[in-house]
Amino acid sequence: MTDDKDVRSAWRHHTRREVGRALVDHADTGPVPEAWFEPFVRAMVHEPDPSFSRQLVQPTIIAFGRRRVRRALIALLDTDVPADIAGAARAWYWTQARLSYEWRHLRNPEPENVTELDDLRQQYHHTALRRFVTVDDLHVRQCILPGLPLNPELYPDDLHHLVTQAVRIARTSSDDYLRDRVEIQILS
Repeated sequence: MTDDKDVRSAWRHHTRREVGRALVDHADTGPVPEAWFEPFVRAMVHEPDPSFSRQLVQPTIIAFGRRRVRRALIALLDTDVPADIAGAARAWYWTQARLSYEWRHLRNPEPENVTELDDLRQQYHHTALRRFVTVDDLHVRQCILPGLPLNPELYPDDLHHLVTQAVRIARTSSDDYLRDRVEIQILS
């Protein structure tokens, strides 16, 4: 290894891309070993750059299915480990179904339209809201907030007070990002 930051970054990028390709290639030729699921989920959750976690999230979806990956991320969001909570929130973004599905491979066909994934999206939002309010960790809150709807009407009545708390926490935070982001989300 080298101390050169650019070389290390290029190596990590290349490695993520190749590992993701290997998973997709294996999925094309037959079932992917079950033992691979947990390490891939851990890798996507512990990738610090949310842009690069896509290189692990999408191949894992191809190999194991979107619903299963989403369920795993929700489970990690509901743990007591701040790094897992933050990583699950960062990876969640890449699990969203697109209106035009770009992957030509899918070993585990599942519903790909937006309305058929509503149950997991709703479960994620409820869990993320609760975690934003109850986990007093700045990084966790910074990772959760961008994907957290802050309109109380989108939640059941018994969660409305958590939306109010989340807005208050973000608005009164010492963190500029949280204070700015909450205002953007309230306006949208």
